[in-house]
Amino acid sequence: MDKLNSILVVIDPADESRHVVVKAMVVARHFGASVELFLCESESAFALRHTYDRTGVAEAKRTCLANAQRYVDAVRRSLAEDVPITTHVACESPLCEAIVDRVREARPDLVIKSASGHRSPDSFTLDANDWQLARTCPVPLMLTRGRPWSPEGRFAAAIDVADPAGIQMPRAVMQTAGFLALGCKGELDVIYSEKEAPGSPGAQQRREALSSLVQEFGVGRERRTILQGEAEDTLPEYAARQGYDVMVLGALAHQAGVSPQIGTLTGRLIDSLDCDFVLVKPEAIAKPAANRFCSAVA
Repeated sequence: MDKLNSILVVIDPADESRHVVVKAMVVARHFGASVELFLCESESAFALRHTYDRTGVAEAKRTCLANAQRYVDAVRRSLAEDVPITTHVACESPLCEAIVDRVREARPDLVIKSASGHRSPDSFTLDANDWQLARTCPVPLMLTRGRPWSPEGRFAAAIDVADPAGIQMPRAVMQTAGFLALGCKGELDVIYSEKEAPGSPGAQQRREALSSLVQEFGVGRERRTILQGEAEDTLPEYAARQGYDVMVLGALAHQAGVSPQIGTLTGRLIDSLDCDFVLVKPEAIAKPAANRFCSAVA
């Protein structure tokens, strides 16, 4: 991510906390971006698609869209007028496909959606729709929880410079994290877990790679932390203690011979932490340029 001119906000009438809209407005103000409120009645669409008697389906869909439009218009009227806001409604299923279709049409730079799933006392597991959206969304995806952000804005980038798939994913994560942290005037922690002993040649090589990456995309106020051990074991516990507002992660992991999947570390962090997440893919990356972040958010 190297620009943020427009944000697609997925809203849900069943989510009464409105935290997703509030956070989208905060980000939009920092970047001078516009916001589109998008409501998709996917459950109604699913029911209509599987109705045995097709009589009246078209009229039912029109009524569904009209009701959805009234709802987003009410949300729109409740918001301040310092951010350009448009609305769009749909009646399509499944929800993840409808969101991706709208992204391809509207071409936003960021999608913000309230995380959906099952909450237990110790974890929060995303539902199948959000996992699929994480895999298929063509732009960075922010999944939000209910916890408000701190005034200073605490961002974290989970980096894996040992990724056998190459440097593209960590570069995409670092670029997006640096861009968002600087634009939101927040703090940024860059976190990496090293499996080998600190003095080993491989560990030293990866430490240098991390330093180079931070220097390439850093915002000047970042803090580097190298944990010792498997990232799946060390990073969730460390991040929970830090109380981050937003964590930026790679959305996908690649294994030889299979299609991209959600990585184990990403899944563990999403399940165990109550912060918001920005999921990125290497395809979103652009070559760095001098003073990119400063000019991008001016």
